[in-house]
Amino acid sequence: MIFRHRFDPTSLREYDIRGTVGKTLGPEDAYAIGRTFASVVAGDGGRTVVVGYDGRLSSPALERALVEGAMASGMDVVRIGCGPTPMLYFASADLNADGAVMVTGSHNPPDQNGFKIVLANRPFFGAQIAMLGQMAATGNVVAQASGTTRMVDIRAAYIDRLLRDHDHDARALNVVWDCGNGAAGDVLSLLVKRLPGRHRVLNAAIDGRFPAHHPDPTIPANLQQLITAVRQDGADLGIAFDGDADRLGVVDDTGAIVWADQLLLILARDMLRARPGATIIADIKTSQVVFDEIDRAGGRALMWKSGHSQMKERMAETGALLAGEMSGHLFFADRWYGFDDALYAALRLLDVISRLDGSLSDARRALPATVSTPELRFACPDTRKFDVITEVATRLAQAGADVCDIDGVRVSTPDGWWLLRASNTQAVLVARAEGATQAALDRLKAALSAQLAQSGVTLPDHADPATPH
Repeated sequence: MIFRHRFDPTSLREYDIRGTVGKTLGPEDAYAIGRTFASVVAGDGGRTVVVGYDGRLSSPALERALVEGAMASGMDVVRIGCGPTPMLYFASADLNADGAVMVTGSHNPPDQNGFKIVLANRPFFGAQIAMLGQMAATGNVVAQASGTTRMVDIRAAYIDRLLRDHDHDARALNVVWDCGNGAAGDVLSLLVKRLPGRHRVLNAAIDGRFPAHHPDPTIPANLQQLITAVRQDGADLGIAFDGDADRLGVVDDTGAIVWADQLLLILARDMLRARPGATIIADIKTSQVVFDEIDRAGGRALMWKSGHSQMKERMAETGALLAGEMSGHLFFADRWYGFDDALYAALRLLDVISRLDGSLSDARRALPATVSTPELRFACPDTRKFDVITEVATRLAQAGADVCDIDGVRVSTPDGWWLLRASNTQAVLVARAEGATQAALDRLKAALSAQLAQSGVTLPDHADPATPH
């Protein structure tokens, strides 16, 4: 029987396959992903695919259909069950698998879900995802076969590996953790039992309805429960995970948010003491302070595109030992595998804090000060968002502006810089601006707003708050 399937075109994204369950994504799509991706693996001479899933209510059904599709293309499927996305990445590396697929909606709303894909321990994205859609539509898959499936509980091996690099002689800390009812809950609860110090875990129960708050630690409102707990406990810090635990958010001992680029700089300075001259990558949304300070600390700072797949590829190309994004993805290739793992990054952070002369808040306040907006995300249709960027870029080029265009437009002026880019995962535009003073920031935001207005887009009111940085 000839296999053919057409995906909803909006589900085939740059970094993953994602949609609204029951509308643009369902079990038939999961089966098709299994069937086509397994055909890619088989075409490369591979045989083994690892599959995992997050805590969303729709994930078990999608995982079952995915496994059926992969088996129908002759794969030996290793099922690791429910857990964090980085645990899947670890399983793929540890088991020397030929491919891996994670069923996860990450930080998106509860009615959405998706698939993150790995081929030979490298991200599978961009043109490769488009190729899957074409393969399914044309029926370009291997002949029907009968694969196998087996369950493997990888949690103990994953936790052991996480702890291998942890400094067990480090100063014991008081830490509050917030799993956000996401996929980190079970593993994190086991992990903290083996850590020194005091550890309080919030929202550990995996629940795809996310009853406590939405699992996106980049949004300050989602950190309020953690901030309250840190202040109540007099904790050294608080750490929050997103829905599949490949991103984290951090608050210091005063309850102030440590933004992801500040966190990257704190980690980078510590790593560079042992690895002088190391290349460290930050995404285009990152504060200029981070690039300047990494260079000053003896590192080689590189700016690159936002997106976890883009970052991992760039790290492999450059030999970078550390990378980070404003979205909270942190990537260690120093003693780790180069993939984004919020649990591993959290342990590395605990080691750094234990070595500080003062507190995390002291380290945050000692960073060079600027005034910036947080990451601003506002709705723009998928059919329009990239056109807006093209229009803005064209006008800036005509005006002779100082522009970095590796990912959207980052415009440098004597006041500082502003950024506008299109999200590759959601129907939104993303903006940010940073200046030395509030007046400088106001001028940068006015320039950004004027460019958007010329393309028929209004910078929303929530873009007003500025954050000392």
